[in-house]
Amino acid sequence: MQRLGSGGPSSASRIRLAGLLLLAAHLCLVGWLTLRPLAVPWVAPANLHPLATIRSDLADGPRAALEGMGGDLLMLAPFGVLLPLATGRLHRPLPGTVARTVFAGAMLSVLLRLAQTGVPGRVVDVDSVLLNTMGVALAVALVFPPVRRWLRHRDGGYGSRLGGSRRERDAASGRGAAVERKAEARTSGVRLREESAGGTTPRTTRVGTAP
Repeated sequence: MQRLGSGGPSSASRIRLAGLLLLAAHLCLVGWLTLRPLAVPWVAPANLHPLATIRSDLADGPRAALEGMGGDLLMLAPFGVLLPLATGRLHRPLPGTVARTVFAGAMLSVLLRLAQTGVPGRVVDVDSVLLNTMGVALAVALVFPPVRRWLRHRDGGYGSRLGGSRRERDAASGRGAAVERKAEARTSGVRLREESAGGTTPRTTRVGTAP
């Protein structure tokens, strides 16, 4: 008889595998967008002062701020959802998952900015690290909880169906065992009645021999 779950990977394994594949594709896209060389005639100096670029974009108006900050906010935002899925944190406490994901996103952004120092046409901007981290934080805090809730509900329904099948099989096996016990009791009762109806076997009386 085939064991339960032996026909394929479990639901949690499928979710984790899908998260790993999507995370790998996302990181490849991010690497191509941030580390490919740019042929530009002029490059602005590096910005190592936090919030300097953000204040400049906000001073230029909402449209300039959206164009200047939107790309950095969205760059690593999928990372905030895909990393918890890839690491199998559907059933872990949410605050710890948020903290670990935000920290990992910040470290990834720092590594990308350090790698950009050797890429022609790229400029290191500390505000990009802040915006990337903010995008990861917003994604893991606002998008991941409903996705997590939906996947847990789906996994719970699948588990309840499996549990119902297991309980049905256990009940069926219990009924089969009860029937076997009743049959054995009936057979033993018939055997006892036959033995009592036949009586005991007569014993031969030993005759003494005269001297």
